[in-house]
Amino acid sequence: MKYKSLNCLSLSVFLFLLACKKDLKEAPLTEQILAIKTQFAPDKRVALFDVYATQEKGIIFLKGESNLTEAAAALKEKLQRDKISFVDSIQMLPSKELENLTNGVVTISVANLRSKPKHSAELATQATLGTPVKVYKREGEWYLIQTPDNYLSWVDAGGIILCTKERFLEWQSSPKIIYTKTFGQSFSTEDKTQIVSDLVAGCILEILEEDDNFYKIRYPDERIAMVPKAAADDYTSWLNNFKPNSDALVERAKTLVGVPYLWGGTSTKAMDCSGFTKTIYFLNGIILPRDASQQVHTGNLVDEDKNFKNLEKGDLLFFGQPATKTNKEKVVHVGMWIGNDEYIHASGQVRISSVNPNAVNFDEYNLNRYLRSKRILKVQDKNLVRLTQNQIFR
Repeated sequence: MKYKSLNCLSLSVFLFLLACKKDLKEAPLTEQILAIKTQFAPDKRVALFDVYATQEKGIIFLKGESNLTEAAAALKEKLQRDKISFVDSIQMLPSKELENLTNGVVTISVANLRSKPKHSAELATQATLGTPVKVYKREGEWYLIQTPDNYLSWVDAGGIILCTKERFLEWQSSPKIIYTKTFGQSFSTEDKTQIVSDLVAGCILEILEEDDNFYKIRYPDERIAMVPKAAADDYTSWLNNFKPNSDALVERAKTLVGVPYLWGGTSTKAMDCSGFTKTIYFLNGIILPRDASQQVHTGNLVDEDKNFKNLEKGDLLFFGQPATKTNKEKVVHVGMWIGNDEYIHASGQVRISSVNPNAVNFDEYNLNRYLRSKRILKVQDKNLVRLTQNQIFR
């Protein structure tokens, strides 16, 4: 009796799996949708094309969601050319439920952005105060947003303030400061008796007034505070007077030595390896893509043979597993060259390591998985956002 029951169970499981396989094989338009996704949204971290098709009573329905109008249009045009009838049920983002509140601004010093709409989800990245974001939809108290580096993630309602297009343009065109000190606070009065909030390097705030020692500023959520001038600069002056160079990159990077490692971190509070390089370059006027596996596709190749004499200060070094006949290349770590056989990177904490076997800080582990180095400074690249050429904060 026992064996008979087991045999029946095995047969049921087999028939279930067979039915699943049959349904998968018969899923309509799989190849067409995959072709469009490969063309328009090969990297799901920066483009959303979660579209699929179902067939109900002989009718094909396009379902799912996307923030790519051109991709959805390309799919429908392709199906029409192929004379395939369908019902369009794709939900295009931003969601209509947001009405006209499809822009937002980060309103806390560092907002934690997660891979799913819950606090227990993976920390995907971060965004500092004043970062403008596109808002696509709401789920409970969470919003799906896209940052200026095009990264898609979820932020809880306490991290951003939603804006109408008019209010967003007003904020964008207002005079601002950029906080330049690694850590600090804003205060309710100039005597500094009451803290309004903490601040980190790269925070952007509206200027209301200024005197010899303080900026009177406004947060995106309308809080008013005082920021010491010694810790910040007028944003437009900072941008106009500032010329990104290798020495400035190295100088700023060294101020972060000892800052702890945090997976997903991109602020001076804590950071991962690509969050570190991203932060350093942002504080020098350039927005890099978020992850090491994305940063590796920017800039110009300067070395892939461990000929480190070819490197200049500010070049990015990438580490990981090279491609083989059966596996694709995997980029898992990045650091920045600072000269004298040394590079600086976030590994456990921000540290300086050497490629010289005779140095006390020789990093044999990473040298053994070195892939290549890329140059970012003075390179024109569509994947790099230069603040001097962009109106993100002004």
